[in-house]
Amino acid sequence: MKKMASKKEIIDYINENLQNYQGYVQFSHRKIEKKKDIFPDGDVHVEDEAGFIYEAHFYNMDKKESIQIRQINDSWIVSTTTLDEKEFDITEEEFITDIQEFPYKVKMAQLWKAEPDELCEGMMVKKLKKVVFAGFVKGGKNYA
Repeated sequence: MKKMASKKEIIDYINENLQNYQGYVQFSHRKIEKKKDIFPDGDVHVEDEAGFIYEAHFYNMDKKESIQIRQINDSWIVSTTTLDEKEFDITEEEFITDIQEFPYKVKMAQLWKAEPDELCEGMMVKKLKKVVFAGFVKGGKNYA
């Protein structure tokens, strides 16, 4: 987990380190704009503007790496999760967005881990540990 303290620092981090990642950014002062904020092909470039990045999610299929960026108080927290099937049981779900004429679905991965559960006589029970962005999938619904 990394912590960054300025808006410029987080924008530079995204533009310099997240090329070839699918993803999106959500600014604080406006709705997500398909052409400016969503990067389904991995060509990532975020412009500095009036608001700040409230949150962002990116995924690299080759590295199986999901990156979550969240603004918390006066800083940004960057959390990296490797979708490693050795450590977790992973399930994926696809969701249609409400973005006009967006030809992709959003894919989210759920990471589960078996643990003894005292409420089940100590038996192993899968528990949800994290839900992360896992890229885009062709097949979104076009809205009128």
